[in-house]
Amino acid sequence: MEKNIIRKIKEAVIEVGNLVLNANYDDLEIKNKAGNNNIATNYDILVQKKLKQSLLELIPSAIFTGEEGNTINYSDSEYRFIVDPIDGTTNFSRNLKLSAISVALLKEETPIVGICYNPYTKELFEAEKGKGAFLNGKRIYVSDKKLKNGIVFCGCAPYYDNLRKRSLDIQRKFALVASDFRRFGSSVIELCNIACGRAELFFELKLMPWDYAAASLIIQEAGGCIKTIDGEDIQYSKPTSIIATNNTEDYFKYIKGE
Repeated sequence: MEKNIIRKIKEAVIEVGNLVLNANYDDLEIKNKAGNNNIATNYDILVQKKLKQSLLELIPSAIFTGEEGNTINYSDSEYRFIVDPIDGTTNFSRNLKLSAISVALLKEETPIVGICYNPYTKELFEAEKGKGAFLNGKRIYVSDKKLKNGIVFCGCAPYYDNLRKRSLDIQRKFALVASDFRRFGSSVIELCNIACGRAELFFELKLMPWDYAAASLIIQEAGGCIKTIDGEDIQYSKPTSIIATNNTEDYFKYIKGE
């Protein structure tokens, strides 16, 4: 991928990050989406609109998939952008300052560029396929800790009532082994924290492609592993379960209760 394109993607992400950082909460508009406690704000829509314009200027024929709809689909294009304008919208709506912007570029449905930006901490995570993962320009790697000394980011399937029991069952299994648990309310931030060695495991029973597309490449380029909860390769065209790890042991044995 041309360095100029990657540079401009990062510039576009940082630019919209400033919109999030400087949001006027007196003008905040919130609408409900399908699922429990699933919302979008006028800033989600604004950020996605600006990103779509910037990204399609770089690759005009690319497919564009964003959380807030309005997909542009050229069936013969080999490139696709997958965008989450504000991952952690509930956090953003409550001014919790735990949200991120995520942009993935796929070629033939394989991520080749991943950019994730936390505007509150000014942390920009990036990866290009085969060239490593970086945080603000510094190479990053997953940790080498075993689960007994590790931190787990646990999903609770908040939008899907039918998945809550299994999610809690898996949490209980990991709780018997892990050092501690966290939940930030942004899968992008949590996955990037796996990539840079701040935690060891993340799981969620149902995520959309924009929740993990960019971060999945960052984790893999940092030496980690990301699969479905059943150990299968993840796809980027439909919802899926996710388990992301630092790849130091067989974490699936805990899920199976072995």
